[in-house]
Amino acid sequence: MATTVKPAWLFVPGDRNDRYTKAAERSDVVIVDLEDAVSPAHKADARKAFLEFQNSDEALDPTKTVVRINPVGSEWFHSDLKLLSELPGSGYSVMLPKVEDTEALEHIRGLKVYALIETVKGVVNVDTIAAHEGVTGLMWGAEDLFASLGGGHSRTAAGDYRAPAVYTRARVLMAAKAHGKLAIDSVWTDIDNLDDLGVEADDAVNCGFDAKALIHPKHVEVVRDAFRPSGEQLEWARGVIQAASNADAGAWTYQGQMIDEPLLQQARNILARA
Repeated sequence: MATTVKPAWLFVPGDRNDRYTKAAERSDVVIVDLEDAVSPAHKADARKAFLEFQNSDEALDPTKTVVRINPVGSEWFHSDLKLLSELPGSGYSVMLPKVEDTEALEHIRGLKVYALIETVKGVVNVDTIAAHEGVTGLMWGAEDLFASLGGGHSRTAAGDYRAPAVYTRARVLMAAKAHGKLAIDSVWTDIDNLDDLGVEADDAVNCGFDAKALIHPKHVEVVRDAFRPSGEQLEWARGVIQAASNADAGAWTYQGQMIDEPLLQQARNILARA
């Protein structure tokens, strides 16, 4: 089964190593982005910046660092792989974008891989991708998905996801959980709308996502608050666990509510996030 992780995963542009330290201080996991956040003209600069930083006294903790490289087949992919082989220390994870099949994963061996599902083919093949032994977790991306569909924006004017995004989010979550892998929810792009971010993060944790990717430091505490059980939730969960230890039936009553194995597991899940 997937291990427990902390929930706030913050992207930082690979060519802005002046932001690395603050990103690490404010988040749970730093995603150093060599792909979308870096223009083609600055790809080499980003690799150099990251390598130099990791060879300095300020180096990011490899076990809390994910490197989003460029896709298989791109002109920068092999240079990104070379960079990974040159990094000091061990424990880095890789986020591979636009994964469409397991063949793409064969290019990366010996590293923990987070497969980013953000194309139509990736969604169709997500179960086989999740089952691959090299995959640690799955994340999904809405805007690249809609581009591959030939569509427009992934959200309605009201801010709700359109049907293909809702479907993909659920499919990626189900595939990850079916194969014991981590599930990372997609980013929230409306930077100043923290209230609706909180609603979406609350939905993510209640659906079973393990973490949420972020693009701005101000989103970190909102996501942490959503994933952190409330005092009321903890009291309920502990009470259910205690009642279960005294129960001699498959179902019993706690605070007027019928409790059986599914609700008992929900209580365990709440305590695991505490």
